[in-house]
Amino acid sequence: MKTILSTKTIIRLITIWIIVIGLMLFDQQIFKTTFSPVSAITIFIILLATILTASFGVVKEADELAHKLGEPFGTLILTLSIVTIEVVLIVAVMLGPAESPTIGKDSIFSVMMIIMNLVVGLCILLGSAKYKEQEYNAQGTLSYFSMIVILGATSLLLPNFIQGAGNGAFTTLQAIFISTLIILVYIAFLYYQLKGYSHLYIQPAKGNLEIQYPSQIQNSVNKDAPKSQDKKEIWIRSALLILMILPIVLLSHQMAVVVDYGIATAKLPIALGGILIAIIVFTPESITAVKAARNNEFQRSINLCHGAFVSTVGLTVPAVLLVGLLKGKLVLFGLTGTETVVFTMTLLLSLISFLGKRTTPILGIIHLALFAVYMMLVFNP
Repeated sequence: MKTILSTKTIIRLITIWIIVIGLMLFDQQIFKTTFSPVSAITIFIILLATILTASFGVVKEADELAHKLGEPFGTLILTLSIVTIEVVLIVAVMLGPAESPTIGKDSIFSVMMIIMNLVVGLCILLGSAKYKEQEYNAQGTLSYFSMIVILGATSLLLPNFIQGAGNGAFTTLQAIFISTLIILVYIAFLYYQLKGYSHLYIQPAKGNLEIQYPSQIQNSVNKDAPKSQDKKEIWIRSALLILMILPIVLLSHQMAVVVDYGIATAKLPIALGGILIAIIVFTPESITAVKAARNNEFQRSINLCHGAFVSTVGLTVPAVLLVGLLKGKLVLFGLTGTETVVFTMTLLLSLISFLGKRTTPILGIIHLALFAVYMMLVFNP
């Protein structure tokens, strides 16, 4: 118990929650009044520092759970936790007073650009700087792209090319069918990933790029996970993970208020607010992915990055469509022409990058370049 609830962990947790509770208690006085530039910057720094501190706490507990549970269970816990946060935030915005018909599409597209270009590019580049070429399981990696094609294209591209409700919207029947299909495919993917084909999502043995089957990897899995798992420790770390994630959820709305003020005052693109919030929300997963690459565990980086986007589509699209149907909210999922081109470029680049079995640094630079193109289009569409 002492090693789990260290003094540093306790201090971090107490400090975070004191700030969260204080900001919630004085929400009316702080966030319902007109900001001055100084007060907005001060509040932004406090919020950012608190969220980042919580993010590092999430990373620590997720890392410990990953070692206890082994792969791909460990990374899946972190991925589902973060994506659940995103879904809750999107639904909260949808149910707000303002109409936000494209919030689901904008969020998914931003996550794709951030995770599959910025974070993947950093993982490849920083991992290569330390280990040059890094190995990964190509077959498992390609299965992620199969999911991205079916889920991403069905939800983001198809609405513009079918006779739906118009303007990138699904009809009621189409929304129900698409939601059900995505949920079933996503559940099937998770089932096979965790059960019969978990060997496809485990780091290959050093110098061995051949696919390892369950009978061959059992010993390596046992090395990653303890022989006798301490269930009590797993439960405690899971609780700590939730306690570190909740502040990010609770403060994200307040961060959005401050960011919106800054964007309006500085006359920056509106889309920048969603991008910044997406970056903050996905900071724990991004940090973990880069850390895994620096530890020569590139398969874990892939599981986190590509798994994050698959989970984002698998959970966000059904949630947004169903909330739209139940609450009578207009939901638009079709990408614009420019977004469609960037979506296709990202998918093709990712496929080319991971068709081999080793990374090279130039691929990281290319992914970062594509993210730079995306950011350019945000400021100059």
